[in-house]
Amino acid sequence: MMKRTHYTTQLGVEQAGQDVVICGWVDTRRDHGGLIFVDLRDRSGIMQVVFNPEINLDAFHLAESVRGEYVVAAAGKLRLRPDETINPNIQTGQVEIYVDKMEVLNSSKTPPFYIEDGINVDELLRLKYRYLDLRRPEMQKIMMLRHRVVKEIRDYLDENGFMDLETPILMKSSPEGARDYLVPSRVHPGSFYALPQSPQIFKQLLMVAGFDRYFQIARCFRDEDLRADRQPEFTQLDMEMSFVDEEDIFGLVEEMMARLFQAGMGRIINTPFPRLTYAECMARFGSDKPDLRFGLEIVDVTDILGNSDFKVFSGAVAAGGVVRAINAKGCGEKFSRREIDDLGRLAIEYGARGMAWIVVTENELKSPITKFLKEDQIKGLLDRMQAEAGDLIIFGADSTEMVCRVLGFMRLELARRLELRHDEELNFLWVTDFPLLEWDDEEKRYVAVHHMFTSPKLEDIDAMEAEPAKTRARAYDLVLNGTEVGGGSLRIYQRSLQERMFSLVGMTMEDAREKFGYLMDAFEYGTPPHGGIAFGIDRLVMLMAGRDSIRDVIAFPKTQSAACPMTEAPSKVSLRQLRELSLKIREEKA
Repeated sequence: MMKRTHYTTQLGVEQAGQDVVICGWVDTRRDHGGLIFVDLRDRSGIMQVVFNPEINLDAFHLAESVRGEYVVAAAGKLRLRPDETINPNIQTGQVEIYVDKMEVLNSSKTPPFYIEDGINVDELLRLKYRYLDLRRPEMQKIMMLRHRVVKEIRDYLDENGFMDLETPILMKSSPEGARDYLVPSRVHPGSFYALPQSPQIFKQLLMVAGFDRYFQIARCFRDEDLRADRQPEFTQLDMEMSFVDEEDIFGLVEEMMARLFQAGMGRIINTPFPRLTYAECMARFGSDKPDLRFGLEIVDVTDILGNSDFKVFSGAVAAGGVVRAINAKGCGEKFSRREIDDLGRLAIEYGARGMAWIVVTENELKSPITKFLKEDQIKGLLDRMQAEAGDLIIFGADSTEMVCRVLGFMRLELARRLELRHDEELNFLWVTDFPLLEWDDEEKRYVAVHHMFTSPKLEDIDAMEAEPAKTRARAYDLVLNGTEVGGGSLRIYQRSLQERMFSLVGMTMEDAREKFGYLMDAFEYGTPPHGGIAFGIDRLVMLMAGRDSIRDVIAFPKTQSAACPMTEAPSKVSLRQLRELSLKIREEKA
């Protein structure tokens, strides 16, 4: 076999006149009578190769037989293209290879879809033939971007004193939140390992061990319902540091993000990133991961409208709720009554009982609810909302949680309709001071918002048991364009405080010792203060590549039902394998 001398995009006008060898797949073949032109594709791009019978008749006849996706090696002299044939749409468009020798290394069946960008093909078909889907130039560019991002992460953290250490894949099950994937043990019948949802406990143990700067490109597994940005197995950048506080972590991460986006996309990221508390985010944007590329802020008008004659408002406030509103600037003129009613239907689908609204005009307010409002209430509302002629004010009145949920959704829906979100913008935000705990109605107990190893804020520790719902965490998320890309916290590192945390989430000391005794024992041997953060690499690359699904940035992803159409996993196993694992499948009764 001829040995490749260059990838296609390594060849340009500077190499003209050289004898070269390229290898790849036949993208297209064009027979122009006296000459045959083949576009040869490798992972870097495309090169036009020319077959002239006067140069090599055997190679010319061989070129007549090749078809799309045949694998070939072509040797010849690189020449400048005539001016009239230069192709400015490809990187190699100024040069071409006149072939004096070619080898067909393998033939190919006709692919089930075109190997080109922008194909309109069902995703299941793409996943079934993922090895062909990954040949498409746009998919290869995404995988190259992912490679550059991971390489830059490793280089940056190495330069900053971090050690790349691996933690176990087979570990003890300690379900809290998402379900574990379980692995039966053959040598310990009836016992199971769990695949890690994250390396959380092990990275804390590495801090106890004195490796005070750790990172890992970690594979993680969660048996949970899937969405466009979730997979049963995923990759995260996991980091942990000792003797640090939030400012140390923020500074390190901001510099890393600036470097990643410069290396991966050629984009300049301004630092430091803005910060908002969880409470501010929920009050102003109805979300703990707000998209700040546009305004449409939520404004509290409870004090103005809470005692109005409109029973929806006054009733919500009497029940302990709130009245809040969004001013959709100019939408009173842009939206028809039908479009406003459609927004109301969407609000109901999202949990609201209805949606009150007011259209502001030059001479009046148009709305079914204005007859219930006094003049001073209307004036106070318009002033608070900075309303002008042409604006549309929409309201939410219910419990604080429901109003945040509905108006947060309406804010995003308005931005979509008004085309306010621009993909070229990169808007980072730190969200801080999350609640430490939240009440779970189903389990009738408090659960950790982040995880049970997150430290409460120092000023809230004394009141943890008395006011658990008001206890804030030393937790933080990094949000990019309304998507959480990373989250972390300062950790609990004292046994007594960790035991209090276990108690707050309803765990007995016996349960705590059974599940996490090894961690609590470690805390008695000089554990330093420590904290860290983890980033979803799949999600980060998805945003950098401008894709809507993390499946597009994972080489071999699963479907939303956690299946692989290509390998047909998960699949049944033999009775012999089950017997070796001391397992028996229970038959479903008809």
